[in-house]
Amino acid sequence: MDMKKEFLTRLGDYKVISIIGLAKNVSKTTTLNYIIKNLEGYKLGLTSIGRDGEKYDVITQLPKPRIFIKIGTIIATARQSYEASEVKMEILKKTEFNTPLGEILILRALNEGFIELAGPSINRHLQEICLELKNLGCDLILIDGAFDRRSYATPIISDATILSTGASVSRNMGKVIDLTSHIYNLFSLEIVKDDKIRKISKDILLTAQVGIINDDHSSNKLENSTALGSSKAIFDQLTKDAKYLVIKGAITDNFLDEYGINKKVKDITIITTDPTKLFISKQVFYKFIKKGGRLKVLDRINLIAITINPTSPLGHEFEENQFMRLLQERISIPIFNLGTCDNL
Repeated sequence: MDMKKEFLTRLGDYKVISIIGLAKNVSKTTTLNYIIKNLEGYKLGLTSIGRDGEKYDVITQLPKPRIFIKIGTIIATARQSYEASEVKMEILKKTEFNTPLGEILILRALNEGFIELAGPSINRHLQEICLELKNLGCDLILIDGAFDRRSYATPIISDATILSTGASVSRNMGKVIDLTSHIYNLFSLEIVKDDKIRKISKDILLTAQVGIINDDHSSNKLENSTALGSSKAIFDQLTKDAKYLVIKGAITDNFLDEYGINKKVKDITIITTDPTKLFISKQVFYKFIKKGGRLKVLDRINLIAITINPTSPLGHEFEENQFMRLLQERISIPIFNLGTCDNL
């Protein structure tokens, strides 16, 4: 199977696929354009978290790959981006979801050409927009986003995720490989398999941010509004009977560091909803594991492929074959270099 067929096969029958870039200029938009160009017989829906598709990066002012769409594509984007796009579009719906770039509109492309995307910034709005795009007959919805706003990759919204990485992440190839493989490992964390523990965890998270499950399956909800800044207070409430600590919000390095030093912690498994809630470095995570820590998720991110860009617009580049080989030694899903984007 050639690379094009193999990559498109990875898309499977998923309805919503998110594309995450670990940094700017790591092939995220190239990946999006590749799917749009090569996927035949699909009615596509497009939206984003944040802004993309503009001619120049708003921070670096470097030229960016632009998003090129076909006739009939359904787009959810902010009014200013709609007005800045080169494609004639029919307004299908005004969502009343407001952003700094105006209301999110749902549109149908009447010709092919370049567009800007600026979707909603709130996950609930994004979820509703994806449902609207499905109702309009989209066979596949692509969400273009960024790693620092990766919560849209949650399984509640996306069926599958593609991760883009490359030389723009760092000039040091080893650091890029370390970060990419670390994110892959977090996205692949073990799921809570015990049905009873899953049910108790979900019941806790319906009304609380933090809860404890004991060895007799009793549970209690803590009054902490979040785990952020409350790690010591949370761990101090553990008893000898506690077996699971369930966290709804973000889990950071400080929280895992507290696990290692708090004397109340004994044989505890930390449970979170999904990997989008994890903001932890490789160093802290592996120190946590070495101390016997266990971290599980209720839902895993379905990472189906990784795409790479071995060059950076800042002038440095990695040797492609070496970069690909070293990534493949650490990551067990397919990795693709889809080439440079020809839509600059």
